[in-house]
Amino acid sequence: MEIKICHLYPDVLNLYGDRGNVLCMKKRLLWRGIDCSVTGLPIGESLPLSEFDLFFIGGGQDFEQEILLRDMGNHKAAEVKAAAEDGKPFLCVCGGYQLMGHYYETAKGVRCDYLGVMDLYTVGAEKRMIGNFAFDFEGTPVVGFENHSGQTFLGEDTAPLGRVISGSGNNGTDGTEGARWKNVFGTYSHGPILPKNPVFCDRVLETALCRKYGDVTLDPISDMSENEAHDTMLKRISEKRRQSNEEL
Repeated sequence: MEIKICHLYPDVLNLYGDRGNVLCMKKRLLWRGIDCSVTGLPIGESLPLSEFDLFFIGGGQDFEQEILLRDMGNHKAAEVKAAAEDGKPFLCVCGGYQLMGHYYETAKGVRCDYLGVMDLYTVGAEKRMIGNFAFDFEGTPVVGFENHSGQTFLGEDTAPLGRVISGSGNNGTDGTEGARWKNVFGTYSHGPILPKNPVFCDRVLETALCRKYGDVTLDPISDMSENEAHDTMLKRISEKRRQSNEEL
């Protein structure tokens, strides 16, 4: 078996070590004897996206997202939409997650149309949502780091990726974090998210493998270090939440 990963815009969308997500996916496949190749697709370069099995888009600044939209143009944007519609998995973090929605409207009311892959939109706010946070994903707590002023709201056709345990998530009000549509996973979690959340990482990988090869279950591997990192962060988040509640 083999998985071909496309890392879209690694030259500009790499806040808070988001590149580590690609390295994590590759390693966890190779450790199981599954071949994996990673192809970076920076600004100005183009390849047929139909060649790939799994896509990653990281986070970036607002002005970088505008540059990327110009680079995507009608052709590359259409390929991204087609790949998502076809059920190919995407992992999109923060700015990459926002790009998959309908639009971003700044706090001053300036609107920028995005790809419209997922039924969601983002509105800028003056206050940033920043800090370590946690959310529930299919019964498993996922830990990460959020830093965004955009408040994202989901439409009827898009489900949340998870429910906030501690932190702000999509908008700080409705308790949702991220989005899931077909096999597109969107999240505000930097960190990077995957190395310290092996259950979530394997869920993304199994989605790609099952789409390509049918019913596939990944063999278990030792996740002692990954789980130690996960549990340490979750404990830290829980203690901070408890202290905050005691101060109220």
